Amino acid sequence: MADRPLIGVSTYLESGARWGVWELEAALLPAGYPRLVQRAGGLAAMLPPDAPEHAAAAVARVDGLVIAGGPDVEPVRYGAEPDPRTGPPARARDTWELALIGAALAAGVPLLGVCRGMQLLNVALGGTLVQHIEGHAEAVGVFGGHLVRPVPGTRYAGAVPEEMFVPTYHHQAVDRLGTGLIASAHAVDGTVEAVELPSTSGWALGVQWHPEMDEDTRVMHALVNAAAAHRAR
Repeated sequence: MADRPLIGVSTYLESGARWGVWELEAALLPAGYPRLVQRAGGLAAMLPPDAPEHAAAAVARVDGLVIAGGPDVEPVRYGAEPDPRTGPPARARDTWELALIGAALAAGVPLLGVCRGMQLLNVALGGTLVQHIEGHAEAVGVFGGHLVRPVPGTRYAGAVPEEMFVPTYHHQAVDRLGTGLIASAHAVDGTVEAVELPSTSGWALGVQWHPEMDEDTRVMHALVNAAAAHRAR
């Protein structure tokens, strides 16, 4: 792809980040995300947190958008009381990334949500989450893995038609699907592992696992191809 599409990836602020002689607040993104974008044929651009009213302008400057994984979505966002096992809220990040998702959906910019990003996509469209499940995170800070099965006829199945073993680290999951979303992959235990909008409603896909921790580029390649098509319109 000679003129590579520009893919924006959401980042987050962390206090006390350390490098060299410095310990400062930093806008962070695990390196697996930009590397996956690059291996799939895109140019990666980090989108640091900003005021939500600037989300539309940020999205207008990219060809595709990735909402990265991270902490639990605050339950108030989907009308629930917090479970004791739900992590502390990341309110500023929720606000910014929900604004990015809304802007991308409104503008028809192709969107990929990863783990938390998939859950936020579901919440943005009025869906809810299961606040705790077992068996999808093996140990704190260690990626596990399990099989996911595509739903035939979906956009995800078009990109990855076979059952796949994927890297995973989450303890929450989709409960009620958001308006317009369909499930496009499941774990063996029935957990929804991918969601998407039908092709008539724009290009939006969410995966519950972490493709940035894998060698398989097909999910990101599908986003990059959609971003190239969007830019060419």
